[in-house]
Amino acid sequence: MQVAHIGYTSVEGERRIARLPALVVNQIAAGEVVERPASVVKELVDNAIDAGSRRIVVELEQGGIELVRVTDDGSGIREEDITLALAPHATSKIRSAEDLDSISTMGFRGEALASIASVSRVSVRSRTSGSVGGGGVQIDAEGDRVDPPKPAAGPVGTSVTVRNLFFNTPARRKFLRTPNTEQGHCVDVVTNLAMAHPAIGFTLRTDGRVVFDLAPDQSPKQRVLDLVGRELAEQMLEVNVDRFDDVRGLAMWGMVGLPTIARANARAQHVFLNGRPIRDKTIQHALREAYRGLIEPGRYPTAVLMLVMDPRSVDVNVHPAKVEVRFRDQSMVHSAVLRSVREALRSADLTPKVAFNPNSGPSSMFRPDSALPGSLGAHRPSTPDPQAFVRFFHRPHGGEVAEPLSYQVLKTTLSSGNADQAVDVPDSVVAGVTGGDRVETVGEHASQAVEHDRGEYDQSLATPIPVSRVLQVHNSYMVTQDDQGILIVDQHALHERVMFEYLLHRITAASGEGGGGLESQRLLVPAVVGAEPRRIARLGELRPLLARLGIEAEQLSPSSLGVQAFPSFLYERGVTPEEFLADLLDRADADDFAPESESALHEVLDMMSCKAAVKAGDRLSERELADLLKLREAVERSSNCPHGRPTSIRLTIQELEKRFGRS
Repeated sequence: MQVAHIGYTSVEGERRIARLPALVVNQIAAGEVVERPASVVKELVDNAIDAGSRRIVVELEQGGIELVRVTDDGSGIREEDITLALAPHATSKIRSAEDLDSISTMGFRGEALASIASVSRVSVRSRTSGSVGGGGVQIDAEGDRVDPPKPAAGPVGTSVTVRNLFFNTPARRKFLRTPNTEQGHCVDVVTNLAMAHPAIGFTLRTDGRVVFDLAPDQSPKQRVLDLVGRELAEQMLEVNVDRFDDVRGLAMWGMVGLPTIARANARAQHVFLNGRPIRDKTIQHALREAYRGLIEPGRYPTAVLMLVMDPRSVDVNVHPAKVEVRFRDQSMVHSAVLRSVREALRSADLTPKVAFNPNSGPSSMFRPDSALPGSLGAHRPSTPDPQAFVRFFHRPHGGEVAEPLSYQVLKTTLSSGNADQAVDVPDSVVAGVTGGDRVETVGEHASQAVEHDRGEYDQSLATPIPVSRVLQVHNSYMVTQDDQGILIVDQHALHERVMFEYLLHRITAASGEGGGGLESQRLLVPAVVGAEPRRIARLGELRPLLARLGIEAEQLSPSSLGVQAFPSFLYERGVTPEEFLADLLDRADADDFAPESESALHEVLDMMSCKAAVKAGDRLSERELADLLKLREAVERSSNCPHGRPTSIRLTIQELEKRFGRS
């Protein structure tokens, strides 16, 4: 009886188990190991690194489709072992299953050369320093044919030539991209491996043209800058975790870019573990969190991170191409990366400089400052006038300055940097505003908040500005001077950052006390918010987040919610419950919105800050302008709004002198 199924015909009951031919086995393995020419390059360079090479030369033709040749000056392969080098599952890297728990070499699987040979024409020439007669040996293979070894002259080391990739599997060859595209992937592979091993010299040639020629024995910093571009030297910050025991078995060095050189994709992120380029979601998430609020959503920071760990603390045998790993303590790795990158960013002045270039587009007008030694880590920001916070946290839209709602606003946000010294707020600021009973209660919480915030505010990113005069331009921008030149500030973006930091620290302090959130105001009549039943169904999981925000809401009908309490400061800023809840439900409707996560809290606080901040077009008094600049000195990450846009740019004295022909 014949059975047909999607073009496949067999005789029912006649299917037998049979051992696959060796060529088919190797080609199946090649399907995992050899995706494209770049895969061949990676496997061969891995082997060259493991051989102790001092210099590695990579040559490509037609993007590696027609030729990949990797030549090294390493230890070489013995004549009696060279046939095994092309055999499947043969390797010098491991001997037992226990070795898989502590892999310290780049290659170890033992099927690379056999798999490559099964889909190409391979020639391996090698010589060891102790070879008999000073000669070398060569072996050639093609598909399932392996020729006997033969003598060959050559220097100490190994040269592997791979020609006509996928010549015998045309279905796979036709899926390769253009030579230029494949060449780009190969260049990326060699760049990553060269970056991870600065002690080794690397030369890369494509179609006879030298792409780069890197000297051996470079420092990690020299190698990174040679590959990412020395023009970025002033825009990269060093990251260090050099006390191995302090982070439970992790050391790290790296360089991270200032926010203004963030990219539209993650290709500028290079992460290495024990010299192996890896992709890891834990580290990528830590990087995103470190730059949260400093770059716009959808952009990726430039970063080179080199981690060193005990091989027993990580499993590298979880991906056929060895690009993914599994950490035994992911939270430790995440914490170390996040903390070290944040500290590097806190040590730098992130205010972009204006660079005039008539041939460049708008995005290239911003060139970030280099890190200014001592400008931030050595100087604690001066404490601004507490009444500045009164004016800006409670300034109503389109109206006169209002009195503050609570002493907490002042105490939470201002820190003198001394845990034992609370900010001195005159009684006149509090009297008649919060009421005697509330001052005592809120003040107790505030003292704890000051202690909580001390470590954060001591590391402020802002450089103190000696303000002499502030000019408001088009009711949107503030212009003043500092010791480096002219400072131009976006009033909405800066106030948005100030509001965000206040709200975040207020909620964090309240959580540390065992509960509570933003101060809220009960409504005499619930505000009705229309919503689809699907969104109303999420109210239960949103309720803890709403409580932290000072919002109480209940379902009124299958298609509406009633808001019983709403944050007081939003009311003062002219934000209505109906508008805010509708926007919040829109955001909560996204698949990746997790109400219990800190990222969700930050996202909603971003929205609150944007709605509550002064707007472009709002006219500010001279005192308010000065107050807002003082607030810039008191909050973290004041160089960027919570969405990542710059709050200020700087026109340096040097640039002015250049433009006016004085230099």
